[in-house]
Amino acid sequence: QVQLVESGGGLVQAGGSLRLSCAASGRTFNNYAMGWFRQAPGKEREFVAGIDYNGRRTLYADSVKGRSTISRDASKNTVYLHLNSLEPEDTAAYYCAAAAVLQRDSRMYDYWGQGTQVTVSS
Repeated sequence: QVQLVESGGGLVQAGGSLRLSCAASGRTFNNYAMGWFRQAPGKEREFVAGIDYNGRRTLYADSVKGRSTISRDASKNTVYLHLNSLEPEDTAAYYCAAAAVLQRDSRMYDYWGQGTQVTVSS
């Protein structure tokens, strides 16, 4: 089992920035690719960004590419998502998840956190 706890969400004005954190515990964190997903009210959960087990490869959704950065710190068992130039459309609950292989498909992620809310005001 891997336990994931997100933090760092909140209310921010459009154009602002946030850093989301996902702290992992349980089975070896460094064996897993990590992903960030988000879900807005009335919408399906969507992939935001992902990073492979050793941090060498990353993936981004087109909607956040160029204004977000995913990273991981093996010494802290933590993965981060920096979001810049935030837009009201970024408002959603953000979830981190762990998978055996880096990918965009949420169905292939085995472990999920409870989520952290990001609200961007215009």
